[in-house]
Amino acid sequence: MKNLKRGKMITGVIIAVVFMISTAVIATNASARSTKKSILVSPDSSKTKDGKPGEIIQINLEDYARINWSEKERQNAELVVDFVQHLMNDHDFEYVREKFGSNPYTQHNRGMSDGMEGVIEVVSDLAKRYPDYTYDVKHIYVDGDYVIIHTHSTLKMKHRGNPNKGLNIIDSWKVVDGKIVEHWDSIQAIHGSMRFYALMTGGKVKNSNTLF
Repeated sequence: MKNLKRGKMITGVIIAVVFMISTAVIATNASARSTKKSILVSPDSSKTKDGKPGEIIQINLEDYARINWSEKERQNAELVVDFVQHLMNDHDFEYVREKFGSNPYTQHNRGMSDGMEGVIEVVSDLAKRYPDYTYDVKHIYVDGDYVIIHTHSTLKMKHRGNPNKGLNIIDSWKVVDGKIVEHWDSIQAIHGSMRFYALMTGGKVKNSNTLF
């Protein structure tokens, strides 16, 4: 009897894994078939005013700015938003490399190497697989040298604006003397295939800075 129950349990696990793999494959194929457009959208919408799907989300700092920010905090926020816009939404990696590439950059995401090239490598690879990957900003907080951005990130155009799809991400950056020098993040996969994707792409630890 125990062997029978164990056999049923193993069978159930195998079926669940096969289902998740199939879901991930379907998602990848669907993304590969998607076509690119050139429509700009607001930070809180995945559609333009005429209702058509958009592609490049523009982060407007004025939508998130606080009146209690100091001039330095405002400048730090502007710098990070410029970095994030070109990296995560525009996928303009040459711009990021040219403007931020010389920064000393300590990375606390264990899947990325230190330095800007570590970030560019990971995000550019992701953008190749999922050209509609985007970073929809929900909140921006600034405290002195630290800029914190809370976002809803999605891989597919059709998932934009859907709170039940994609990734819930909180990124924190430290800015010193006008340079982004350190990064931490916390990432929560929202739906099934993204949880499986997060599990399978955990990969090799590429720095020794720890998560904290």
